[in-house]
Amino acid sequence: MADAKVIPFDDDRSRARRRPARADGETAAVRALPGPQEPEPPAFPGAEEPAAPVAPGPPAARGDWERRLAGGLAFLRRRITGEYEVDEFGYDEELTDQVLMSLLRPLYEKYFRVEVKGVENIPDKGGALIVANHSGTLPLDGLMMQVAVHDHHPAGRHLRLLAADLVFVLPVVNELARKAGHTLACAEDAERLLRAGEVVGVMPEGFKGLGKPFGERYKLQRFGRGGFVSTALRAGVPIVPCSIVGAEEMYPMVGNARTLARILGLPYFPLTPTFPWLGPLGALPLPTKWTIQFGEPIPTDSYAPEAAEDPMLMFNLTDQVREQIQHTLYKLLVQRRSVFF
Repeated sequence: MADAKVIPFDDDRSRARRRPARADGETAAVRALPGPQEPEPPAFPGAEEPAAPVAPGPPAARGDWERRLAGGLAFLRRRITGEYEVDEFGYDEELTDQVLMSLLRPLYEKYFRVEVKGVENIPDKGGALIVANHSGTLPLDGLMMQVAVHDHHPAGRHLRLLAADLVFVLPVVNELARKAGHTLACAEDAERLLRAGEVVGVMPEGFKGLGKPFGERYKLQRFGRGGFVSTALRAGVPIVPCSIVGAEEMYPMVGNARTLARILGLPYFPLTPTFPWLGPLGALPLPTKWTIQFGEPIPTDSYAPEAAEDPMLMFNLTDQVREQIQHTLYKLLVQRRSVFF
């Protein structure tokens, strides 16, 4: 299918306004009477001078609209003809940039009004491992962190998130997660991405952090056995701690229906002040105000390759990352004026 060419509306600026017709049917342009004539009075005040031409819209706005339309048509053509690429993990960069980020951006900018700090701490090139706290009942914090890196990093980096097995067994969610660059949270996939120079995001608390009760908000759970540190050491990439404030309050989890969770095969079944009591309306998150802060990177390239097998080193680095995230969370909470503002 040939590319569509956008032709702008005609905005001929050479047209002059015609003078109004006279009552007897003769126009001023063809009427010629003998003898001196008094000049006809203007049809309205200010008509002595030709009126300025009226353009259908600002040229810059029209040009931007035309570029957007042309880009959208080209995108659809590539989708129909299959002229797009995905990597070995299923990541579709074009679809992520053009569609998925555009769908998440209103939630990010208008609903949660995310404020980003320290994004420049993520390296401009090469691999890096971002380690963040996890909370909120539903994993929206990972998606908001992905938008923050995509939209605000000076070098335009893309964040590749490591996700739990459950994500890749759910219909539709599985396909969207792959297209958005998410991959299974295993050491082999993470190391391959890091060695390829990608920015990888991991949330070591997993379901323990995501489904913790509201009374334990902003108290970090265990960070596992330090597998993310071992992966960073083998790849020789820096670890960037990340603290997210605001996600804890969007779904205040006041209870857990464990029996129902076992029946459905879920790690937990949340009970909130609105869900499931208000039905689908209760699934709407509260419009909390978010802050995402990326901390100073912790380098790992100075360690020997065999350091990844040292359990004491892994424990110390894991504890260092965890303490840095927890300290930043407390600092952001003290600075926060309100949950919603």
